[in-house]
Amino acid sequence: MNMMIRVPEAELEAGILAALRAAGAEEGCAAAATRAMMHASRCGVDSHGARLTAHYAAMLRSGRVNPAPRFDIRRTGDATVLLHADHGLGHAAAYTGMELACERARQCGIGAVGIVGSSHYGAAGAYALAGAEAGFIALCTTNSDAVVALHDGRTRFHGTNPIAAAAPVPNQKPWLLDMATSSIPLNRVLLYRTLGLALADGVAADGSGEPTTDPNATEMLMPLGGTGYGFKGAGLAGLVTLLSAVLVGGSLDSRCIPMTGTDDIATPRNIGHFCLAIDPARFVGREAYDALITQYLADLRGAPARPGKMILAPGDREWAVEAERRRDGIPIDPETAAFLKLRKPHVSDL
Repeated sequence: MNMMIRVPEAELEAGILAALRAAGAEEGCAAAATRAMMHASRCGVDSHGARLTAHYAAMLRSGRVNPAPRFDIRRTGDATVLLHADHGLGHAAAYTGMELACERARQCGIGAVGIVGSSHYGAAGAYALAGAEAGFIALCTTNSDAVVALHDGRTRFHGTNPIAAAAPVPNQKPWLLDMATSSIPLNRVLLYRTLGLALADGVAADGSGEPTTDPNATEMLMPLGGTGYGFKGAGLAGLVTLLSAVLVGGSLDSRCIPMTGTDDIATPRNIGHFCLAIDPARFVGREAYDALITQYLADLRGAPARPGKMILAPGDREWAVEAERRRDGIPIDPETAAFLKLRKPHVSDL
């Protein structure tokens, strides 16, 4: 078993914010990055939570990430916006992009925002969730540097290229899907290296393209679907590249500076994101939408499950983890606790 540290939510949030401020991030950017990382840490997406604070702080100090960006926001049509993020923290760019998409959706029924000149933004679900909490069906994607093999490929080609979508549900937490198009996120490999854990079978490969469960031997990830059906994950990764790089003018995955493992930590990476918001009131109507999504989720959760199993809607696991962690504290690794200078944490064997 690996020792993890349970930290009260408020203490962890304050530690992240202080670390980003100390690294030079202006207040709005530091707050946005803290908000996104806390979402991930609360909901069990630990690979994209508090543990990334040290990386973001290092990139702010190195010059790769602009600590005080000035966003260039251009309306390109009634429902479309292009945002240049001035190479700042991707979290601030993505939250701003989703806010703009929702603003356009209020006016036009649908809003789409392309973001260019950005950087890693953590958990994509944070921004889709923000759209759903504002009352819209929301989608958010981002591409990244090549770390995932193509189906039957032997070298890296796509990024982990997540797709996140969320939808409002009356009197309930939103429906929330947040998935990498790779078998697993790269940050899970990095987390497992820290924790000394083995990976599952069929999710990663070594430098020759052969499967491995050793996170330290992992050189690339497999696309979603694994050996037999990896063409599905590779195709979805390509869709994300189209939306997040080709459409907006960002770096292609295969030509993007790596997030880690490179000597160049000063050159901006020009990551792209895409945000979409849809107003249900402009389609079936809000009242009918509310009734239909409520019935859909009731039917889904009530569907027969295999013995010993439970049917969950997208987001159900995250909301259960969030409730438990708000009550018992958020688990983080000792290295992150030390970096954040947290005081008197409770240690539990997790």
